[in-house]
Amino acid sequence: MDYLQAVFLGVLQGLTEFLPISSSAHLRIFPDLFGWGDPGAAFTAVIQIGTELAVLLFFWKDIWRIARAWLLSLVKPEYRGSLDARMGWYIIVGSLPIVVLGVLFKDVIERDFRNLWLIATMLIVMGLVLGVADRIGRNERQIKQLGLRDAVLMGAAQAMALIPGVSRSGATLSMGRFLGYEREAATRFAFLLAIPAVVGAGVFQLSEISNVGTATQGEANYGWGPTITATIVSFVVGYASIAWLLKYVSTRSYTPFVVYRVVLGGAVLILLGTGVLTA
Repeated sequence: MDYLQAVFLGVLQGLTEFLPISSSAHLRIFPDLFGWGDPGAAFTAVIQIGTELAVLLFFWKDIWRIARAWLLSLVKPEYRGSLDARMGWYIIVGSLPIVVLGVLFKDVIERDFRNLWLIATMLIVMGLVLGVADRIGRNERQIKQLGLRDAVLMGAAQAMALIPGVSRSGATLSMGRFLGYEREAATRFAFLLAIPAVVGAGVFQLSEISNVGTATQGEANYGWGPTITATIVSFVVGYASIAWLLKYVSTRSYTPFVVYRVVLGGAVLILLGTGVLTA
């Protein structure tokens, strides 16, 4: 793998991790399309650290405020009714579905769910779901109105992203819009809810880092130099994409992402049907 490929994959990871278009789908589709081989679990685990750091840096004030209020609420009753303390519980409870299912079905996710037919179908289906949710969403609820039921439902939606092509942010945003939350409120909670899942996934796969530079059959051989380059690029691009998306959704719909998902999914299905790509 050369450094140009590393930069491309870093940009791809940074852009798609937070936009509702599925980073796992892109990292599965495009390396195959360009004949680079499957990046594999080790490479993916390392470059995800870049986007994880971007999330933590961008939301550090929110994370600190929520964590402090939550911890204080454990010993001081006067903090228990505050939005930040409640948000801490909502993030914890909402993260449980993806954590439990991710651990229980790790082998199935990494093996069976990487089928390109499934990924392309999920890109289209969940793209249409996002479009419908955004169109019928009532824009009447703000993040301060979030309750435990809604946190659980959005957490369950996030767990669907264990299937590549669904998109963690896309599934959470769709549920948020179905529940009547404003686009910015749904997007902000989707990012906060993703922190334990994204960081946890990276920590869970740290054992794979030692495998970078080696490759099994069907995987590309990624050395440490290109891997570190891709990680740095994914951090920079990921940070910028968070800021851009939060600003974008304040005034605009998710329609461009819906169109992109349907077009990409349809293109992959055509390429699979004609033999250009293999599942």
